[in-house]
Amino acid sequence: MEVGVTLNNELESQIAEAFCIFDTHGDKYIDTRNVGNVLRFLGCVPTEKEVQNVIKATESVDYPGESALTKFVAHVSLLLMNRQMEPATTEKLLEAFETLDPENKKYLTKEYFGKLMSEEGEPFTTEEMEAMWPVAIDPITGNIPFTFYINQLKHKPKIYDIADMVKEELAQAEKEKGKKPQQTLL
Repeated sequence: MEVGVTLNNELESQIAEAFCIFDTHGDKYIDTRNVGNVLRFLGCVPTEKEVQNVIKATESVDYPGESALTKFVAHVSLLLMNRQMEPATTEKLLEAFETLDPENKKYLTKEYFGKLMSEEGEPFTTEEMEAMWPVAIDPITGNIPFTFYINQLKHKPKIYDIADMVKEELAQAEKEKGKKPQQTLL
């Protein structure tokens, strides 16, 4: 995909492609209200505070309310290489659900789970709840069988694997750069 800016590696390309999906005008800017959508599209699981931090770091001075592609790619690349906004592991999710299921029923009711998701921690909005239900609820029982739900959620985002690879390549390049004899200017 051609994005009109120089991209240095696969990680930057993936971030730029996700960004451009939300760049409705093709001008290399997105409305800051879409920053969280881009991050989630990449497979990140940011908190609202993390989304606000990305907005703050990437918002255009010239166009307030817009995030610039070049700043976004550079900033998000660093976050991903540091494994920030990474989804919880399957084991952590299972442990959390088991904590919420002291009777060991292996499911949660829609009412109980809905109450938790809308009132505890970082509450889900009504829209987020409506988007979650089709994935979470077993249409036959009307409950949330959490091992099934976890499996639905756990498509491993490749973006973190790409970020690890780029981080290793950059570290190797720095290491090799340090080994080269320094040239002197005459």
